[in-house]
Amino acid sequence: MESKKKTDAILRESDSEKPLMRTNFIAMAVAGAMIVIGFILMLGGATTETEFNPDIFSTRRIVIGPAVAFLGFVAMAIAIIVKPRNRNK
Repeated sequence: MESKKKTDAILRESDSEKPLMRTNFIAMAVAGAMIVIGFILMLGGATTETEFNPDIFSTRRIVIGPAVAFLGFVAMAIAIIVKPRNRNK
């Protein structure tokens, strides 16, 4: 009998009361993938004391990678903040 009282007390949230919807989570996953891709683009070999690696100054590592990661962080903030449109209206 106690379990029935507990289940009666639990109320389901309606979609309008939920802070994040499915579209928010999908956008957050895409933004997270952008961040990871940006950091992967920044990876590469290093310069040692005996050998210089000119690839450390490549456009991919100093421009494209950080830009993709930054845009991923911006997209993550937007994915969290934006409230999806309600299709019922």
